Amino acid sequence: MSTFALPVSAESALASRRVHVAVVIPCFRAARTILAVIAGIPDGVASIHVVDDACPEGTGAVVSAGCRDPRVRVHTLDRNQGVGGAVMAGYAMAMAEGADILVKMDADGQMDPANLPRLLGPILRGEADYTKGNRFYDLRRLQPMPRIRIFGNAVLSLMTKLSSGYWDIFDPTNGYTALHAKVAALLPMERISKRYFFESDLLFRLNTLRAVVVDVPMAARYGDEVSGLRIPLIVHDFVGRHVRNVVKRVFYNYFLRDLSLASFQLAIGAAFLIAGSILGGRYWYASAHSGVPTLAGSVTLVALLVIVGIQLLLGFLAHDIATVPKRPLNPLIE
Repeated sequence: MSTFALPVSAESALASRRVHVAVVIPCFRAARTILAVIAGIPDGVASIHVVDDACPEGTGAVVSAGCRDPRVRVHTLDRNQGVGGAVMAGYAMAMAEGADILVKMDADGQMDPANLPRLLGPILRGEADYTKGNRFYDLRRLQPMPRIRIFGNAVLSLMTKLSSGYWDIFDPTNGYTALHAKVAALLPMERISKRYFFESDLLFRLNTLRAVVVDVPMAARYGDEVSGLRIPLIVHDFVGRHVRNVVKRVFYNYFLRDLSLASFQLAIGAAFLIAGSILGGRYWYASAHSGVPTLAGSVTLVALLVIVGIQLLLGFLAHDIATVPKRPLNPLIE
């Protein structure tokens, strides 16, 4: 991959095509909107990869028949991979063509192509490895958003902060993203979730690389589509996956790759809190069945274990929040 001079702006970089920007559009039941989405993509984008995820509407065939844009490549998957699988397939094809930045855009028309320069800006300036849209910066723009999406995104954002370690981002399910191709090459694509958990799982993988993630304020466009967000899906599927990623991230970052004061705060704090809770439960059970009050010294010991444990865990949490990655892995300008 070649080295580029720092562009004056993202707009100028797109206009001159000094950077190969590839847009990946995963498609499933998007025959009605896909052509309009492609038509709105700025001319400076070097390639557009439409990935037909075994769409029953034949979205890929619709593009092949109705689009004459020479930048468009249509890829049809033999079987449905899910949004994550389709995006990763598109990433691989774009990287094979020498793409420098990989943009993911949905096929439903909700993502305004006019926001593309803003999404690319932090990466072009060497400030980020991965950028994503955030629809929650301007509260006035939330009025068109369905209330179920606002609630679901709030729940998912909290879980994603814990599991990914990116405490300074919000709106984790926002699929309007840009990824530095050099960073994409470091990701274990075969291990990333291929379904709706894709964006959250990708953030977890980026954190294990210590990649820098930046939120970009932008508004979404909503039409007459029905929300696909289901609260039971969050409870029964996402929660378990987030818990798994929390455990894996903490083990990787605080015990496998490094050992710091925060590691001891976590281990000792958890041990004290668990020991205090178990001991307190035993004292309460014994007192309830015997009718004899628990000794003051025993109560003091339980309180001390619980309070010290909580304080140590809060210290670990403060450290984790303060150590969000700030130095990009592979800025475009080297």
